[in-house]
Amino acid sequence: MTRIAFIGLGNMGGGMAANQAKAGHRVAAFDLSQAALERAEAAGCVPTASVTEAVRDADIVITMLPAGPHVLKVYSEQIIGAAPSSALLLDCSTIDVETARRVATLARDAGYAFADAPVSGGTVAADAGTLAFMVGCDEGDFARIEAALEPMSRATMRAGDHGAGQAAKICNNMILGITMIGTCEAVALAEKLGLDPVKFFDIASKSSGQSWSVSSYYPWPGPVPTAPSNRDYQGGFATAMMLKDLKLAQEAAAKAGATTPMGAQAEALYALFDGLGHGGRDFSAMLQMLRGRLDALS
Repeated sequence: MTRIAFIGLGNMGGGMAANQAKAGHRVAAFDLSQAALERAEAAGCVPTASVTEAVRDADIVITMLPAGPHVLKVYSEQIIGAAPSSALLLDCSTIDVETARRVATLARDAGYAFADAPVSGGTVAADAGTLAFMVGCDEGDFARIEAALEPMSRATMRAGDHGAGQAAKICNNMILGITMIGTCEAVALAEKLGLDPVKFFDIASKSSGQSWSVSSYYPWPGPVPTAPSNRDYQGGFATAMMLKDLKLAQEAAAKAGATTPMGAQAEALYALFDGLGHGGRDFSAMLQMLRGRLDALS
């Protein structure tokens, strides 16, 4: 039985840890939230009192943490040196590329195999075990990493060396943030022009306007039953999380000297929506702001 330490049991991590337990692994779980620990225990994990206790005899350590400073602190102070040097360290958080590479260096210098392995797919995929992982790692470690992620994954792709997983994630989510705004604008315009948004879905999903935001995550209720638009935009991928990823993309663009005007505009719009108090809503709820119908968000 593989011994897994899972650190960070929030909206994404809770489902991910549960799938590792479902696969028959022993999952020692830790989170600062007692409620999260209780949910993990109900899902078959073993709650622990600290990070160091969780990782003490782990074969694999998986972290899902809020931001770069948390990742750096947890790895440098509580995982590296506490976990066996034979353990595989996998950070699935979405953080800046620079911090991912810094943690990788710390881990490598201490004799560990490490990967940055951020995810795509949201809470539905986390619960279902169908996430896409974008991995930055040494090429020789990838087969081991792919096997470790398999209970949580529908696709695991090596993006390149350390930090490349984070680069792929922030670029991918910049596309997603931009295309969702375009989808919401088009749906709002269709409505204003007297076109039924459901009929517009039938057309756009089969023509040149097709995108993941249309076909898999349509922001109008009805056409895509699994989309958060059918649940008053609850669950899914929170606006605040999309804003975080777009900020990371803009910070990376500034450091790299890249020009990303659409990314900057998307960041500004999600920041406005978040500032209006809707950061906890799924990011497709942007439609209601563009419709001028924030009152529709109960």
